[in-house]
Order: sequence, then structure tokens, then C-alpha cells
Amino acid sequence: MQQVYEEVKTPYKYGMVITPADSLKKIDCPSVYRKGRNWYMTYIQFTGRGYETWLAKSKNLLAWKTLGRIMSFSDTTDAANTPWDANQKAGYIALQDTKWGGSYTWQRYNDQYWMSYIGGKDKGYEAGPLAIGIAYTKGSITDPHEWDRVDRPVLTATDTAVRWWENKKLFKSSIIWDKQKATGYPFVMYYNANGDTSHNTPKWRWFERIGMAVSYDMIHWKRFETDPVVHHKIGITGDGVIQKIGDVWVMFYFGAFWENRKNETFNRFACSYDLVNWTDWNGGDLIRSSETYDAKYAHKSYVVKWKGVVYHFYCAVDKKDVRGIAVATSKDMNHKDTKGTK
Repeated sequence: MQQVYEEVKTPYKYGMVITPADSLKKIDCPSVYRKGRNWYMTYIQFTGRGYETWLAKSKNLLAWKTLGRIMSFSDTTDAANTPWDANQKAGYIALQDTKWGGSYTWQRYNDQYWMSYIGGKDKGYEAGPLAIGIAYTKGSITDPHEWDRVDRPVLTATDTAVRWWENKKLFKSSIIWDKQKATGYPFVMYYNANGDTSHNTPKWRWFERIGMAVSYDMIHWKRFETDPVVHHKIGITGDGVIQKIGDVWVMFYFGAFWENRKNETFNRFACSYDLVNWTDWNGGDLIRSSETYDAKYAHKSYVVKWKGVVYHFYCAVDKKDVRGIAVATSKDMNHKDTKGTK
């Protein structure tokens, strides 16, 4: 675990790389991949109405330019036929090459690229029932265009197979393609969810835990195991993203409002040999609040290693509630503050 920590740590905070156009917009949840000679990032943006998913581009992982949307609100005058995800489409790339320091390519399955996403019909910040949907495209992943979506959610909080820790809302998901089929399935999803089983802990606490689902085809999903695989006594354990360092699977995730850390958010990691049994790192945080731009929250990881440098992208929120994407690095990159668009 110490060796993993030394490999992935990023002590140098570079600054904000994508910031919102105005105070009403909030940017969150980066996913970073490489295509050709360029890097791309999907991220989600809250506008007051709900989440949409956007695409940005970079040549060097530090200076980013937003290109456009890939999942937008569904506007209709037919209330009876409003899509289940009309006002929430928060997307995350699926089936990326998981090799640490590898290609970071976004792999095709069935000649299509895939995303999972948080979907919902209600307007507002993570309002109403939220479920997990699947989106796909045969088009370019370097040009913004609207992705196709499966017409119903693949996992909901009201499914008959729902587990004790996920019967309120489902949140961020991350899907890997495990070609060795350690679980017996090629596609493995990790997602965090909220349940109503707080037992004797304080009622004001918000609980999220990370559990698993599996699939043969990316469309039909089956919950895997009964209990969450990474969780803590109270607060949030969420947004797990998987990479493989040698023969060790590493899950980068964030924690928030844990016992004895009531008002803190931070990024951490856990390790596994089999994708099911995870050992939590008990040392220092990978990312925590330390700068003006992340003074309120510093959380939600996406980590890549390229040409010997580790880049840890995360959601940074300041005391004025301005929310955008920041990056920290393993080598000093001069701490320049490069602001993107939108």
C-alpha cells in the first residue's frame, strides 16, 4: 500500500483547469482519455436545471478548451412522454484501458463507445429519483454530438433486487472491461448509492457506499454481492475509478463527512487483487483542501500517469461555491493557473 501511495501521490497543486462561465454553473466529475495526439475530458455541468455532459480537449493535460455537449436536456411539450432522464444526464466514460501509465484509450465494444450516467426526470441539484443509464455512440469521441441512450435505466433504487445500502438514490458509476473475467463477467461496474439504513448513527449524516454490478453485454446488469465493497461508518464513500498498477487493482475514490472529519472532503484509494475484496489505504489523503480555489471541497478523482508525471484531476470548490476542475501533479509544473472555457 505504501508503494502504491508513493507511486500515485501528487503533492504539487497546479490550479484550476476548467472553470464555469458564471456563478450559476457548477462543473464536476472529470473523465480523461487520449485519442491520437490529444487528450479529452468529459465533465458534467449543473445549470440550475440539472446535469448535462460536456467535452473538452487538451494537448498537454494542463490547458483545456471546451468543445461542446454530448448529453443534453430533453425538451418536450408532451409531459406524458417525458424521458426518464429528461433533466439529469451526468455521464462517465466506460471501458477505458485500465493500465497505469498505459494508453488511456477509450475502447470500443460491439463497434461502439459506451458511457454510464446518472439520469433523472426531476429538475434541481440531484433532485428526485436518480438511476443509472447507459449511453453509446458509433460516432467520434473527439467531436461533440448527442449520444444515443438505452431507453430505460439499467439500475434503479426500486428494483426488486435492490440492496440495503442503495434503496434511495444511485449516483456515479464507473465500468471497466475485465477481459480475464475475475468475477465471471467481462463488464464490471462500481457505483455509489444512498440507502436508508443509518441504524444508530446521526440522522443528519448523508451516507453513500460503493458496490458492484456485472454484465455480459453492457445493457443487462446484475447486482454483484450483497454488501458494498468500499464503505465507511458514516459519510460518503464515492466515485470510485479503477486502474491497474502491475497486478494490483487500485480504486481512486473520495470521502466526505466521515467520523471525526465532519466538514472535510478528500481523495483516497483502496487496492484489490480480485476486484471484489478491497483493502483501504490508512495513510494520508491524496488530495485535500489547501488552496483558495478548493477551500470548501477538494474531491472526486481522475488520475492518469503520462511520460513519468502523475496528473490528479479533481473537483475544486471555493468558499463562494464556485465549482470547477483542478489538477495536482507529481512534479512541479510551475503552479500556473490555466483557465478553460464554460
